[in-house]
Amino acid sequence: MLSIAIPTAFALLTAAQMLNLYRLLKGPTLLDRILALDTMYIDAIAMFILMGVYFHSTAYFEAALIIAVMGFISTWPPVNFSYAAIFSNNRNKPKGYPNDLCN
Repeated sequence: MLSIAIPTAFALLTAAQMLNLYRLLKGPTLLDRILALDTMYIDAIAMFILMGVYFHSTAYFEAALIIAVMGFISTWPPVNFSYAAIFSNNRNKPKGYPNDLCN
């Protein structure tokens, strides 16, 4: 059963990566591009986990954890910068949003 499921999952994740790459390059807004990049990280994590299952190796699981941490760290600054740029004046800030992040 895994001989069918793993190659199918690889094919679907490859298709997802290609669609995310298209959105990353052609996204209409910066936030769409950031979301596509974050989704590519998630797909890469899933691919590494699949490779770990396929090759019976724990090294791929460790690589998936490293990619997860790098994905979070590299996604946060652009999101914070974009959010601050969108809500740079006080009248557009959501209620309860801290002032120091938007200045």
